[in-house]
Amino acid sequence: MTTQDLSTDPTPSPGFLTGIWAGLPIVLGYFPIAFSFGVAATRAGLTGLEAVFLSLVIYAGASQFLALVLFTGGAPVLVAAFTLIAMNVRHVLYGPALMKQAGKGASRRLAWAWAWGLTDEVFGQALGALARGQQFSERYMFGLGLAAYAAWVSGTALGAWAGGGALEAYPALNAGLGFMLAALFLSLLLSIMSRAALPAIGVAAIATVVGTLVFSGTTGILMGMIGGALAGMVRK
Repeated sequence: MTTQDLSTDPTPSPGFLTGIWAGLPIVLGYFPIAFSFGVAATRAGLTGLEAVFLSLVIYAGASQFLALVLFTGGAPVLVAAFTLIAMNVRHVLYGPALMKQAGKGASRRLAWAWAWGLTDEVFGQALGALARGQQFSERYMFGLGLAAYAAWVSGTALGAWAGGGALEAYPALNAGLGFMLAALFLSLLLSIMSRAALPAIGVAAIATVVGTLVFSGTTGILMGMIGGALAGMVRK
């Protein structure tokens, strides 16, 4: 009697639950930051529903804090809109860069849906998984993105419910929350650090420094993000 190996793929693609599990570090980073955003939003005069709506629709991390400043400071709607778009235009490059790393055979059928969840940290986690040899999977991307999105929205809701005075008794915690998003992304960057990634990181660093010195800090960050993403896309 001949025994047949029914498995045609020795390395099956990761599934939805694997993506959720992989998103746990992002969840742990997002939730407290989103909580502080909910607190800040209610402190700025928004209702709890309005704060949660911003997280549901904008879902842009630091840009939401900027949106609070712009809206409460009386900035014109068009100015606020273009400022937020300029800060987040880098996300347009994340999908192509990720699919380039995934290879030509990777499925793109549902990219229109899971691409919604491509934040900086989700992109970094997914890119790191591919760099470590994991097969690309749209189910994995859905799990990873949904875990991060749920953490951000639920954290905002809890912070808005807690109210504007929730962190006043803990000034050190309040200050630390502002650094957690940058620390989380830095840890993901270090996880994919390799010789092949150095050119893109170098381009991003140079573009950031030049943009900051010539224009402003915000412009420098934007130039660094775009420059690094473009360098990653053209790298062979």
